[in-house]
Amino acid sequence: MSIKKLVLFILLSIVLLGFGQSNKIEALIQKEIKEVFTLKTYTKQPIAVSDELNDILPLKITETNFFKIKSNNTFLGYYYLGHAYGKVANFDFIVIFDKDLIVSKVKILIYREDHGGEVGSKRWLKQFIGKITTDNLIYQKNIAAISGATISAKSMVNEVNKLLRTMDILNNKKQL
Repeated sequence: MSIKKLVLFILLSIVLLGFGQSNKIEALIQKEIKEVFTLKTYTKQPIAVSDELNDILPLKITETNFFKIKSNNTFLGYYYLGHAYGKVANFDFIVIFDKDLIVSKVKILIYREDHGGEVGSKRWLKQFIGKITTDNLIYQKNIAAISGATISAKSMVNEVNKLLRTMDILNNKKQL
């Protein structure tokens, strides 16, 4: 096989694998939203944030990571698709908020490491349910530690804290 064909094959494989990953994440998101709100169908609308506001937010909001959820023209809540870091790789998670900005669900969608997967356990993630935008989460204080998943768990707590602060700012600035 020539070098050009090999490079083309590798690039095509990467592109196709990337699309498969996006479809998998989207299917997981749909499942979680339908479960939380007990729905069969819903629509999502990206939240637009100005560059000036995004500059002061702890987490950057884009048209691909933060959405308003509606069903039959009824506003239900929001979801955020985020990334946190483990020891060597990042992992994808979703946080779903109800219309009152209370955390309804946190779920690890894709975890890419051999160790630390305990961070995705339903029991540990339940600690985030009911949190509000003014809460301050502290690993080993109001969020339990996980043996064997310290880096991933701390990273998850940090990302959710940044999201809560971001939501609080957006709400106070009437952007939600």
